[in-house]
Amino acid sequence: MNSLSSELGGLATERSRPDLADLDTLSTRDLVARIAAEDALVPAAVAAVGDAITAAVDAIVAKLERGGRLIYVGAGTPGRLAFVDAAECVPTFGTDPGLVVVLIAGGPGSMQTAGEGYEDDGGAAAADLAAMKVGANDAVVGISASGRTPYVMGALEAARAAGAVTIGISNNRGAAMSRLCDVPIEVETGPEVIAGSTRMKAGTAQKLVLNTLSTASMVKLGKTYGNLMVDVKANNEKLRIRARRIVVEATGADEETAAAVLDAADWHAKTAIVALLSDIGVPEARRRLALCGGHV
Repeated sequence: MNSLSSELGGLATERSRPDLADLDTLSTRDLVARIAAEDALVPAAVAAVGDAITAAVDAIVAKLERGGRLIYVGAGTPGRLAFVDAAECVPTFGTDPGLVVVLIAGGPGSMQTAGEGYEDDGGAAAADLAAMKVGANDAVVGISASGRTPYVMGALEAARAAGAVTIGISNNRGAAMSRLCDVPIEVETGPEVIAGSTRMKAGTAQKLVLNTLSTASMVKLGKTYGNLMVDVKANNEKLRIRARRIVVEATGADEETAAAVLDAADWHAKTAIVALLSDIGVPEARRRLALCGGHV
């Protein structure tokens, strides 16, 4: 047995569970129940590392406040999950598309076509980060169920050398990549229903952590007012209805008034809220928001 085989064999996420040896003989209902029972364990595993996630959010916010970026790095499923999270930040929080970005092993084509061979190239990750001019104002989050994916580890090494803050999301205790991270987040999800299929519990945990990192960071940056998404991009009818509802809830204005002020504010809910609550015009509301870093 070579060293890599031995290393992988020692990972909880790679182990097979003898109690699930009958998985392929179960009825469909029992199969669904087994999977659901395992999935139900994930939120508690994420909650158990709440202190590490808190530290990661604070580190990310500190970098974004200095004009930096949140950069996710992953291969396979983690990279694809990162793309989903990054893409949703734009419409939900009104962020620039360059604020939360993703590096996936093999490039964007790996989003649709599996290219697992790319994950072994740590040098490619370093080159990809260099091309992005990663620096001391950036936060780089590596995501790997095993915690030892060469592409992710290569990116974390390069990010650390460039002065960026480094954060790691893995699903094994004592993950190899944790030593490269200022903030390691090790969510122990254990063996999968299908041995080694880390798109399951491990992937679910990664999605929950990514949701929390981006959402909590955006809240701290003033992208919400209370729990209202006041920076939402109202660029279709559904979102304009949502923006109007947000302004009505935040200010107590009637729908007609809210719609009129939103129209004057180019359908930016945050600006309309400040204008209505302060009884000022839209230009003055924009000026005040700029002075306050966008915090309502």
